[in-house]
Amino acid sequence: MSTEPLRCVGALIVDDDGRIFFQRRSPQRRLFPNTWDVVGGHLEPGEEVHDAMRREVTEETGWTVSHVLGPVGVYRYTGNDGLDRVESDFLIRVDGDLDRPRLEVGKHTEFRWLTEDELAVLDEDREVNDGLMRRIAEDAFAALRSIGR
Repeated sequence: MSTEPLRCVGALIVDDDGRIFFQRRSPQRRLFPNTWDVVGGHLEPGEEVHDAMRREVTEETGWTVSHVLGPVGVYRYTGNDGLDRVESDFLIRVDGDLDRPRLEVGKHTEFRWLTEDELAVLDEDREVNDGLMRRIAEDAFAALRSIGR
């Protein structure tokens, strides 16, 4: 059995008001059910990180990546399935109707655009890796400030 962590990618999508997009995972999801999450997922075999990010954005929202603003960070964690993961997260902009993402049926139930002052909502229903999503969001807002956006 492999001890290498699963490789993942996350996209922190920024709108013109400097808010970041989050979506709630459905309660039926095996991994982190009913929690707020960024757009993203596992890399397919042979897939590069940026290609996976573009694929996941389109699959999960119907939008297309227009600009990669920069890296947010690399996070190592163990999911509630017991598997280790290494996730590379990026701050991005997208093309599409930002008021109407096409959420994946059965995978996500709602979405929100959050400001930095609203990040406490990300701690809802988080039993594993307490505070992970909030840390990622805080890092994303710090990255956004550092590039002057």
